[in-house]
Amino acid sequence: PGWDLPGFDDSRWDRVRFADVAVVPEARTSPAVRAVEVVGVREVITTPSGATVYDVGQNVVGRVLIRLRAAAGTVVTLRHAEVLEHGELGVRPLRAAAATDSYTARGDETGETWEPAFTFHGFRYVEISGLPEPLGAEDVTAVVVHSDMRRTGWFTCSDPLLDRLHENVVWGMRGNFLSVPTDCPQRDERLGWTGDIQVFAPTASFLYDSASFLRSWLHDLALEQRAGGGVVPFVVPNVVADALTPAAAWGDAATVVPSVVHERFGDLGVLRAQLPSMTAWCDVLAGLVGENGLWVQDFQFGDWLDPAAPPDDAGAALTSSDIVATAYVVRSADLTARAARLLGESDAAERYEALADQARRGFREAYVREDGTMTSDAQTAYALALEFDLVTDPAVRERLGARLTALVEENGHRIGTGFVGTPIVADALTRTGALATAERLLLQTEVPSWLYPVTMGATTVWERWDSMLPDGTINPGEMTSFNHYALGAVADWLHRTVAGLAPAEPGYRTIRIAPRPLSRLDHAQARLDTPYGPASVRWWREDGRVLVEAAVPPNAQGEVDLPGVAPVVVGSGTHRWELPAGG
Repeated sequence: PGWDLPGFDDSRWDRVRFADVAVVPEARTSPAVRAVEVVGVREVITTPSGATVYDVGQNVVGRVLIRLRAAAGTVVTLRHAEVLEHGELGVRPLRAAAATDSYTARGDETGETWEPAFTFHGFRYVEISGLPEPLGAEDVTAVVVHSDMRRTGWFTCSDPLLDRLHENVVWGMRGNFLSVPTDCPQRDERLGWTGDIQVFAPTASFLYDSASFLRSWLHDLALEQRAGGGVVPFVVPNVVADALTPAAAWGDAATVVPSVVHERFGDLGVLRAQLPSMTAWCDVLAGLVGENGLWVQDFQFGDWLDPAAPPDDAGAALTSSDIVATAYVVRSADLTARAARLLGESDAAERYEALADQARRGFREAYVREDGTMTSDAQTAYALALEFDLVTDPAVRERLGARLTALVEENGHRIGTGFVGTPIVADALTRTGALATAERLLLQTEVPSWLYPVTMGATTVWERWDSMLPDGTINPGEMTSFNHYALGAVADWLHRTVAGLAPAEPGYRTIRIAPRPLSRLDHAQARLDTPYGPASVRWWREDGRVLVEAAVPPNAQGEVDLPGVAPVVVGSGTHRWELPAGG
């Protein structure tokens, strides 16, 4: 004690001895984890069992700070949960996680304040026990913790449910971007699942300046991959036994995430740094596909948590996992070839272009029929074929789009996709001329749908479409997180298509201005702080007309694609258009 005070006698301290080490220190690239916000208690609840529960009104990630006056030795216990189930703390989704903090009061007569350190919880509700009298609402505060990134993107529209969905996506990202991109922040998992960030990276790159966060994680991925002979583990950092098996859509984070960072932030350096990782993964894929170009019969997660899957078998999707696997071979090979071209690596580009062509041909021959149906007659199968350009013949694409539209309509405009299909199904419908169907799918409120959780009071995106059943019972499946951002990847479509703000060139040097006004909305807007400055696109209805306004930042340009309006390229500044009637 006292070593940090003036006058301390350090005469008995030994000098530091230097040792030769092979490790070269590197500067931190990821933003620090910090307490970024405090949220007060909205309601104090007495449960049917008599417990006192504090509701902060928002599913957050962080800790609880309490202010109390109690006798010395009094033990105060805090239990955390994301939901209530029939009025009581819903802890079953936590699995083995205790999610419990305890504090022993020191007995300060003037009162004391305590906040735990070196931990975090995912919660909206906290049960506090051990005190003679319950604390007041003013004595309990939620402290929100996550990697300290700058907010860059916003979306608003005329539908309050859709606005709440988007806000849920934002909170889900905040709660899971905590040092690494985790799947969930509350149960005994909290891991850097590769499949989740692979589908969510475009949304994350709009909402926050997440470039350095993702670059740091990709560096870790490459290190783990090197130890695995090119195989990308299920989670990064790899702390799970038996997680070093190639898996489509999960391992492809090695190619998709750096491509997204380059596209959204204009960072060619990330491709340069990650190209060895990208090629290593594609070389693994090349060894897995047969002469027919197909990757089949290996372990796969597939279209994880398809709503048709039973609660105890999350991988039992309607779309064959072999379809998902070969589709992602094409996806990764395409992206890696493109990166190699940009970096002047023509030999590598040709090698992976050949792999993509082989797998694309195999996919068409094995899974796509001439009549426009597929061997897996499911939404995700068609969305993959269309969005990954696995089928290029316009006539066949038209038939595939028609069948996808029919499947969505036959399903009552309810979601029929899991982790793989959900981020791309609205895009696939839009590209094949079924915007109206995509709109009805988006605005559906019956389960399964994006808005069903919102109608149930959700404040973050759920792991399952029905993590909470309509009667207020938690889904009996093991995987029932109430803070899982993957299914919120549809927000990227809201930004790019509903509002109409997208990159047409890496880093938004050229902005694509292409809103597609939805018939049930009166207005929509997206705003983004691009590397060139603030950009925005908004549209609104006025006197029977649809008006569009876009702001293009300095040294950038806008590529305009509006219904019924001739394509045009505009410079920096604010521009306005009027769409033809019905546009």
